[in-house]
Amino acid sequence: MIVCIAEKPSVARDIARIIGATTSHDGYMEGNGFQVTWTFGHLCTLKEPHDYTPMWKAWSLTSLPMIPERFGIKLIDDNGIKKQFSIIEGLMQKAERIVNCGDAGQEGELIQRWVMQKAGAKCPVSRLWISSMTDEAIREGFSNLKDQADYQPLYLAGLSRAIGDWLLGMNATRLYTLKYGQNRQVLSIGRVQTPTLALIVNRQKEIDTFKPEPYWVLATVYRDTTFTATSGKFTSKEEGEKAFATIEGKPFTVTKVEKKEGKEQPPQLYDLTSLQVDCNRKFGYSAEMTLNLIQALYEKKYTTYPRVDTQYLSDDIYPKCPQTMNGLYQTKFQGVAPYVELIKPIGGKALKKSKRVFDSSKVTDHHAIIPTGVIPQGLSDAEQKVFDLVARRFIGVFLPDCKFSTTTVLGEVRSDSGDVATESQQTVEGAKGGASDAVEFKVTGKEILDPGWRVVRDKTPDNTETPENSENSDKPADEERTLPTFVKGESGDHQPTLTEKWTTPPPYYTEATLLRAMETAGKFVEDETLRAAMKENGIGRPSSRAGIIETLFKRHYIRRERKRLVATPTGIELIDLIREDLLKSCELTGIWEKKLRDIEAKKYDPKQFIDELKQQVTDIVHDVMSDPTNRRITVMPQEEEKKKKGNKKG
Repeated sequence: MIVCIAEKPSVARDIARIIGATTSHDGYMEGNGFQVTWTFGHLCTLKEPHDYTPMWKAWSLTSLPMIPERFGIKLIDDNGIKKQFSIIEGLMQKAERIVNCGDAGQEGELIQRWVMQKAGAKCPVSRLWISSMTDEAIREGFSNLKDQADYQPLYLAGLSRAIGDWLLGMNATRLYTLKYGQNRQVLSIGRVQTPTLALIVNRQKEIDTFKPEPYWVLATVYRDTTFTATSGKFTSKEEGEKAFATIEGKPFTVTKVEKKEGKEQPPQLYDLTSLQVDCNRKFGYSAEMTLNLIQALYEKKYTTYPRVDTQYLSDDIYPKCPQTMNGLYQTKFQGVAPYVELIKPIGGKALKKSKRVFDSSKVTDHHAIIPTGVIPQGLSDAEQKVFDLVARRFIGVFLPDCKFSTTTVLGEVRSDSGDVATESQQTVEGAKGGASDAVEFKVTGKEILDPGWRVVRDKTPDNTETPENSENSDKPADEERTLPTFVKGESGDHQPTLTEKWTTPPPYYTEATLLRAMETAGKFVEDETLRAAMKENGIGRPSSRAGIIETLFKRHYIRRERKRLVATPTGIELIDLIREDLLKSCELTGIWEKKLRDIEAKKYDPKQFIDELKQQVTDIVHDVMSDPTNRRITVMPQEEEKKKKGNKKG
């Protein structure tokens, strides 16, 4: 009998139906030579400290660092899990072959491998590796089962990650709690959690210590169009008033009109992080909520595997895209077909094949998130919104570039009201420092000539961001305005203004901007290509970042204020306590993440990774134990606890 093991009952039922295992039993399905069973996510976990030695049960500084000679696994202490594992164990002991149908990723590999190890499975193991849960994908996957050995590096990377998190988390949490937590408050330290908290705390400190400074902006309105002085900001009111006085009552003259045409490519397909970013900005969804929604769409067969960090498709997906597009064409929500008019311009033609979309060299285990072509039915409002984003992004990459025209108009006001100087005269005067008798102004307008792919973007659901939230966007809004027709040399009256403004602090993190910061190890990166290149050094995996952020909420280290992420006094104190850069540096954590990716790619030795971490943990314990100061963290009062819990529920 061939035993197939999936990650959850719903997935097992789909697989059983396709392969003909239609008879139900307690904990598994059977038929056609197959038995299909399931886990509930993790059934096993790494052993706890006291499982290795009773000496590690009590929290004590003298027992640190805790470094087991050999790490082991155990069943999670839950009656339902124990019952299901007993069924799995019985099936595996008699199996002639096992098919690992776990989630096709690092975590899924680890979950099922641990179960097979704990069950003492001895028979050969095959791997089902699919990127969507459609019937066709499951059939194709079973006709092309892989050897389990092909995924050994993936398992080793997952195992190294789990052991690394255990080593650092168990030791550093006990160490800081005992040394600085007054034995009354657990201070949770984590390999990804703590650098992420440090990002929020450091940004908050920048905001708290920021001192706004005034500046003045000189502008003028000519023909109902606002031109801004190119000389920049005036740091003193006197300077601004002096410039204002030189132009007041003098005519405004257009000196240059420049028009350039350009093209804008469609945005790339979604990976998990970019989808979470857009859902947070547009709908206010948390990273965890978006992950749950796109996971549900995947399990319902409407979108492909979600826990991905690539925005590309492999070349073999291209022939399947017309079928996917046809499914979107037929999709209806509340009787309305939202994608028909978007697809019509490219219907009946060969879809364009761009290297920004199809590049097998940029795809490892899974490709970008796209629709499967299965027509969605019965979606919740939130699921429909997420599906709509994925669908429109997919359609958009096959539409033409957006064509636009950028018009730049320069003008000047001369204090001598003389004739407009030629460009060569202006250059000479500028070199001599004699151009101070003229103040130059500039305005830029952007006109869409052919929207191309933008027809997709323009019809996405309204963005719910308030002005307060939109300042946190890491991408400036497009300046799209059509200017009147100006002619070089024209001149006329204008209304100058001198406006006092104040410098502003950096914005608070939102979940959207925090996810981007985690992706690029804390660095602000707007350019898509550069950001993609930095993903290898990001902190955490795309699939784990939402959980990390939620952990910070649960620990009461951060709280939400509308869309803002604000560090609590406890979160700030904790980061202030930590002097070891290793624990709170995004760059160092990013280096660890790169090593884990290299283990997966067979470029780095897992043993070396663990040995390095053991040494680093030992050094941290020694440094903290040697701290002669009497630093302590303030224990959060019960009232504050209740308040934070109330905020979280709200």
